[in-house]
Amino acid sequence: MEKCLVLLIGVLVICCGAGATQAVFMKFRDPKQPINVRIKDLMSRMTLEEKIGQMVQIDRSVATNEVMRDYSIGSILSGGGSVPAEKAPPKMWLGMINDFQRGSLSSRLAIPMIYGIDAVHGHNNVYGATIFPHNVGLGATRDPVLVKKIGAATALEARATGIPYVFAPCIAVCRDPRWGRCYESYSEDHKIVQAMTEIIPGLQGDIPYNSRKGVPFLAGLQKVAACAKHFVGDGGTNEGINENNTIIDAHGLFSIHMPAYYNSIIKGVATVMVSYSSWNGKKMHSNRELITGFLKNKLKFRGFVISDWQGIDRMTTPAHDNYTWSIETGVNAGIDMIMVPYNYTEFIDGLTFLVKNKFVPISRIDDAVKRILRVKFVMGLFENPLAEFNMTKYLGCKEHRSLAREAVRKSLVLLKNGKSAKKPLLPLPKKSSKILVAGSHADNIGNQCGGWTITWQGESGNTTAGGTTILSAVKKTVDPETEVVYQENPSANFVKSEKFSYAIVVVGEPPYAETGGDNMNLTIPAAGLSTIKNVCGAVRCVVVLITGRPVVIQPYLPTIDALVAAWLPGTEGLGVTDVLFGDHGFTGKLPRTWFKTVNQLPMNVGDAHYDPLFPFGFGLTTKPTKATQE
Repeated sequence: MEKCLVLLIGVLVICCGAGATQAVFMKFRDPKQPINVRIKDLMSRMTLEEKIGQMVQIDRSVATNEVMRDYSIGSILSGGGSVPAEKAPPKMWLGMINDFQRGSLSSRLAIPMIYGIDAVHGHNNVYGATIFPHNVGLGATRDPVLVKKIGAATALEARATGIPYVFAPCIAVCRDPRWGRCYESYSEDHKIVQAMTEIIPGLQGDIPYNSRKGVPFLAGLQKVAACAKHFVGDGGTNEGINENNTIIDAHGLFSIHMPAYYNSIIKGVATVMVSYSSWNGKKMHSNRELITGFLKNKLKFRGFVISDWQGIDRMTTPAHDNYTWSIETGVNAGIDMIMVPYNYTEFIDGLTFLVKNKFVPISRIDDAVKRILRVKFVMGLFENPLAEFNMTKYLGCKEHRSLAREAVRKSLVLLKNGKSAKKPLLPLPKKSSKILVAGSHADNIGNQCGGWTITWQGESGNTTAGGTTILSAVKKTVDPETEVVYQENPSANFVKSEKFSYAIVVVGEPPYAETGGDNMNLTIPAAGLSTIKNVCGAVRCVVVLITGRPVVIQPYLPTIDALVAAWLPGTEGLGVTDVLFGDHGFTGKLPRTWFKTVNQLPMNVGDAHYDPLFPFGFGLTTKPTKATQE
């Protein structure tokens, strides 16, 4: 009996010792510990393979439960249009993401992955989400408080599908509207772009007072990690060619393109994405002086730096040529997480070889992984790795659509109102005998939203649910006795014969994104121009331009009675009619210079050769009025 008692005590001692060991081992899982202690503890337990796995971001199309477990993959993304299924509801997104996360949690150290997505004007990849105006329209509002609210709404809609990380905002300063991403830029003026970084505390939450500069921040499970992009100079490329060379001296780069990064870092932005573009011939993905020397060391940025989609591949021409060199150069430059997004084993094998053969120092790997883990700890992923199903109500909700509608009406810029100032056309009377609505963009939600909507390039047509086209908005706004006639491209004879009181012509650019939008002539399609000619030559008309940038309009201006720049307003067409019919006044101001001819480009406010059709900051105003009758 005594021997049994001694044996039992011995077993208890061993168990207690094992428990103590387990407690030490789990220190990085203790939320009461300082983040740096948790990072250090976890890092001490990671193999080289696990560290490199954390530096990899793959597309959801190649992710599986087993891949996440076996390779310790740090992150997954949905590329533009990469969705679990067409018209996938929130619960399908949640199920998919949680399944991937369970794979990560079944790995040796159970390090949770972070799921990212482009949410550049609302949660734009997801069917039924609220689509806000693109950034160029938000720049026209001059309203950082509104933009912060949009950030908060976007965070809720992303969380509704289980996504805690968004690749937004784009803080490019577009200096040439020929660039296919110009609509992703708030303005040609860095001061407006700086003001609009207020979207970051909208997405992430307000950083606590006296927080350490450069430390990433997230306020809780209703917020998402943000990503300031694309570092740096992406909006200044030669001739506006996407991914091209930004030719500018250091003073120009740091005074025009860099300032918004100061604001973003002060506001606790979690991540920064590197630009495809070059600065004076040097690829940004290889620019150690700016990524490590300036962003990390000078600005004290403590979050992680992420590459763009296949960004290191594109460091060479042709892409992916000498891939080992690209891995070595990109990682040594200071990129922490690599958006691979498909050939992850090739990248992992390549970086492992480079580390083992001392081409990439282990200190560089440790720096990258510490930054990635810091963001994950700040996000609370270790405590709450699985997404909850209780936020699906936020996707496309009434409150967010109301906010988007407000953003639309504040973004509209009135460029002309009447063929003489004494005879304004706007606001339009709601009660008339018969009115005409025409144009390729009047009854087309896809055209209204533009690129980065459901798919990467965007599409024309009925692409998403819950929105209101401008034609539908007109019908909802006018008096019930007013007859509304719609023809996409009516003939001049038809317009003359029908005795319309006035016409609303809605035309513009087709949807596009990135290089697909690079345009050297900036004319809208011929069908839109013929609609303007046929309609405005026969009846009083207001032309509503749906474009991502200023376009050639000067030759047609004398024919047009009233002209409105509506940019790419998104799903809420009622915001357009709110202002056209006088329920609200026009307040928007041009965030970009409107050129006369493309031969003037690039042309920005302050240039010696500045001779615009409509100058930066221009915008006529109107006052709200009661419905008028003819």
